[in-house]
Amino acid sequence: MENNWNFTPQTSTSTITNDSICRLAGNLQELRLKSNHKCRLPEFKKITSENIEEIWKFLNMEKGRTTDFSYGGILMWVDFFNYEYTIYKDTLFIKGVVENDLKKTAFSLPIGSLQLKDSINLLKEYCSIHNIQLEFSAVPEYALVEMKKLNPMSIEELSDWGDYLYDAQLLATVSGKKMSKKRNHVHQFESHYPDAKFEWMNIDNANLAMDFMDIFDKEGDSTEMAVAERKLSREIIKRISDGDKHLEGIILFAKGEVCAYTIGDVKGDTLFIHVEKATREVVGSYEMINYLFAKLMTEKYSQIKFINREDDAGDIGLRMAKESYHPIEILKKYNIVF
Repeated sequence: MENNWNFTPQTSTSTITNDSICRLAGNLQELRLKSNHKCRLPEFKKITSENIEEIWKFLNMEKGRTTDFSYGGILMWVDFFNYEYTIYKDTLFIKGVVENDLKKTAFSLPIGSLQLKDSINLLKEYCSIHNIQLEFSAVPEYALVEMKKLNPMSIEELSDWGDYLYDAQLLATVSGKKMSKKRNHVHQFESHYPDAKFEWMNIDNANLAMDFMDIFDKEGDSTEMAVAERKLSREIIKRISDGDKHLEGIILFAKGEVCAYTIGDVKGDTLFIHVEKATREVVGSYEMINYLFAKLMTEKYSQIKFINREDDAGDIGLRMAKESYHPIEILKKYNIVF
């Protein structure tokens, strides 16, 4: 095969655009890579609790506030989205699946020292050799400007997967007129259960949250996503029982019994809530666990300004519940195909 891959556009009477030249050059580059069967990216490997520390420094470099780049957001959903990673030239590459189409391979926004265009060229090599379409999923909105400069084939908003972002102080104080209903429910809980208490979740008591999941199963929805989420909730409880140092949670007791628990983690100025479960039989337990964890975590970490309570996955009831806490922003995400 000819080994001279330099491309020189020829003038003609037809119109040749910069985009067409770039695409043709890109196609020639892909053809060369296929002929050589070489890939500069190291082999991808599954993300586990043992190696996630290796990627944690990169996650902290990411400037957005979407849960897809949080510690617990990745660790909790690693099996569901088939997350794998590799590191090349001080840049993190995560491979998984498209969030709204689990049959298709997708990549997360690369994080690290390499320029975005260089990272995308590396992934083009990888995809060309492995005969898959290069697609990014759950790309934060802030990255769209740079992505668009690289001539993607399509950009699609993940309309049901935007994260709900809240003012941390609003949730930690339930103050003001618009939070009056939530505040009333908190007061109801306090008046009905004066002996209520909480404990920080740890190795010694995480089993109580695990046992509570058997109760919650009876109240929970039977949709595929809800069943999967409850399974993953058990997995993240186990992470704490195994001694994970990044995840934090509390267990709420009423009349001596567990009535709610929640688990999250902190990155930068944002608290991410990954799991929150309560029983409807205890009045105000949902509002109380929400308020109490926000209060405790903002007191513990003064840098927290925002709380991310993740997406609604298109569930109308969950959407109404999240909207009732008055988010300040819905963090949009996008699928981008090259």
